[in-house]
Amino acid sequence: MDLHLLIDNLSNPALLFFFLGILAVQLKSDLEIPQNSSKFISLYLMFSIGFKGGLELSHSNLDMDIFWSLLFGVFLALFVPIYSYFILRRKFSVANSGAIAAAYGSVSAVTFVTAVAFLEMEQIDFGGHMVAVMALMEAPSIIIGVLLMSYFQKDKKNKINLGGVVRHSLTNGSVLLILGSLVIGFLASDQQARGIEPFTTDIFKGFLAVFLLDMGITSGKKLADFMKKGWFAFLFAIVIPLINGCTVAVVSGMFIEGTGNRFLFAILAASASYIAVPAAMRLAAPKANPSLYLPMALAITFPFNITLGMPLYLFLVQN
Repeated sequence: MDLHLLIDNLSNPALLFFFLGILAVQLKSDLEIPQNSSKFISLYLMFSIGFKGGLELSHSNLDMDIFWSLLFGVFLALFVPIYSYFILRRKFSVANSGAIAAAYGSVSAVTFVTAVAFLEMEQIDFGGHMVAVMALMEAPSIIIGVLLMSYFQKDKKNKINLGGVVRHSLTNGSVLLILGSLVIGFLASDQQARGIEPFTTDIFKGFLAVFLLDMGITSGKKLADFMKKGWFAFLFAIVIPLINGCTVAVVSGMFIEGTGNRFLFAILAASASYIAVPAAMRLAAPKANPSLYLPMALAITFPFNITLGMPLYLFLVQN
């Protein structure tokens, strides 16, 4: 791994604010971001990245590279939860295995946003269609996780309402906002886009820093309880994303063009959902333990990806 790249990433102000959030919890500080403010910043980040992605897409040629990218994204969203489920069943119940597998097959929009900021810091271009790939990868993994639970559960009387779960995953706020913003950005003219550029671009990094501070506080609160659950979950939350990210970083070079696009695929494959999947699992798998799959994605995988994962995946893509 490029040491200079790693140091650059670890000294990134947005990332340092994440560590400040964790430190605040350890010091038992009363520092916190109000819930309404946190939700607004989250929505802003989704809106901004979706709009800019749509704008970039409007200037791109809709060629076979975009088609293969979308297809590859869906393949990852279907394959990762299937193999993850059978690994998880060695230690966990059907419900917990299905929920965790869905989380690790799905993607983290916030990790994607942080990765985009990382690429901009490194001045590496990427295709606007990658925003569509990210949004498209949310729902398939949730569906696969639910189908696996439905097939392997012993209690066949309590059937899972798959239709309701699919509908919920497709109308999830973050998915709907980022896809809607993508379409709006695609339809907007350059002149119209410049009119809101100060909002979509200039203040983006500041909002990202505050949001990562909030993520640090949330991660810090969940980390202590999670560590009591044993080493298997902890190792899974690092090793599986690492395998996924490294494999995709290397293999994607066979049919995906562009360093930025390949890097984003690696980070999508390595990320885990802690927003869309927990919301869906409340409906689909009430027996699944949220204090297991939520801290795995948020308190272990997310920090690993944004600190060590991103420089590693970029190094593999570039070499």
